[in-house]
Amino acid sequence: VQLQASGGGLVQAGGSLKLTCAASGRTLDDFTIGWFRQAPGKEREGLSSIYFNDGRTLLVGSAKGRFIISTDNAKNTAYLQMNSLKPEDTAVYYCAAAAQGPSYREANYDYWGQGTLVTVSS
Repeated sequence: VQLQASGGGLVQAGGSLKLTCAASGRTLDDFTIGWFRQAPGKEREGLSSIYFNDGRTLLVGSAKGRFIISTDNAKNTAYLQMNSLKPEDTAVYYCAAAAQGPSYREANYDYWGQGTLVTVSS
């Protein structure tokens, strides 16, 4: 599975961005796509994941209440809609694929995209 994350950029605090994770190499049936981020000087953290098979989602920590994860199964693509962005959301955002149900644990993910930079200005 190859993953391509895109949609990052510069946005003002309070704004929104929609990240895209496009998969190729195989269909994502029975796979979960997870979104993670790594801010400067910090460890990577899990945000949200969605299981393509049945749409089950998991949101943790910073993602709750502001981020929405979704998929377009026909396009083999997952999205992360990020609203009410804050300067502390500035990070490189990664998508990853796991051959299991929703999880925020990095160790469960076998395939990773290259990351897309999100910068939120105050």
